[in-house]
Amino acid sequence: MTIIEIVKSLRLQQWIKNLFVFAPLIFSQNILNRPLLLKTFEAFVAFCLVSSAHYIFNDLRDLQEDRRHPVKSLRPLASGRLKKGSAVAALVVIGTAGLALAASINLPFLLMAAGYLVLQTVYSMWLKHVVILDIFVIAAGFLIRVVAGGLAIKVEISSWLLICTTLLALFLAMGKRRYELVLLDKDAVSHRPILKEYNTYLLDQMISVVTASTLLAYCLYTISAETVAKFGTRKLIFTVPFVLYGIFRYLYLIHQKAGGGTPEALIIRDKPLLADIFLWITAAALILHFK
Repeated sequence: MTIIEIVKSLRLQQWIKNLFVFAPLIFSQNILNRPLLLKTFEAFVAFCLVSSAHYIFNDLRDLQEDRRHPVKSLRPLASGRLKKGSAVAALVVIGTAGLALAASINLPFLLMAAGYLVLQTVYSMWLKHVVILDIFVIAAGFLIRVVAGGLAIKVEISSWLLICTTLLALFLAMGKRRYELVLLDKDAVSHRPILKEYNTYLLDQMISVVTASTLLAYCLYTISAETVAKFGTRKLIFTVPFVLYGIFRYLYLIHQKAGGGTPEALIIRDKPLLADIFLWITAAALILHFK
């Protein structure tokens, strides 16, 4: 059925990325504030709709390339199960609904959601062919979600949160590029031309730099005077082992299990990684809210 194929084209599994809009709510210690929690949930739904509209647009634009891809060829549009006309109609309806919901939250959030949509469109049409910058644009998508989450509930966003988000997003984006190189091997360039500018050695060097930077930034964040003054505790340092294990586990999955193509799916499927994230969230919540 067309409806089922449209739902599949929304890539519901990738909605996990939009959970980044909850970061300002959590780190501003407002997780128990019901009005702000509901407002953040609205922001989450708005980003889910807007991002799904872009996924459909991307599938329409890359239709011919996706049909030659070993994995993407199974998508509704590439496989022919979903017609172009139906996809275009779904894109317009879902995109409009997402922007309308964003407008109901507040104007700054609407501008941020629209900016995200414009950036992703420019990425699909041009920036994905610019070496290194393509990775930064992928990372920018995560950063925009965090900033948008702060704008939705009108709270100030810590510079540490922005730094850690950016580094983590770069880590995930580089892992994605490495996965594509390994999966496609000699056919990599025919599927994604920008991959001719990369090789696994270069990406491994870049990942090493970002990995160290991410861990260092998070460690400094937990013990910074700003953090201690804001939360009234020095115990956030005890969450560092969870972050350390999570990054090492992800690196293991990238190098030993050839994962990383879709970080959200990898997180959901890998039980140790999922358990680690749950434990980190639990530890942070207990430290921040039950001092």
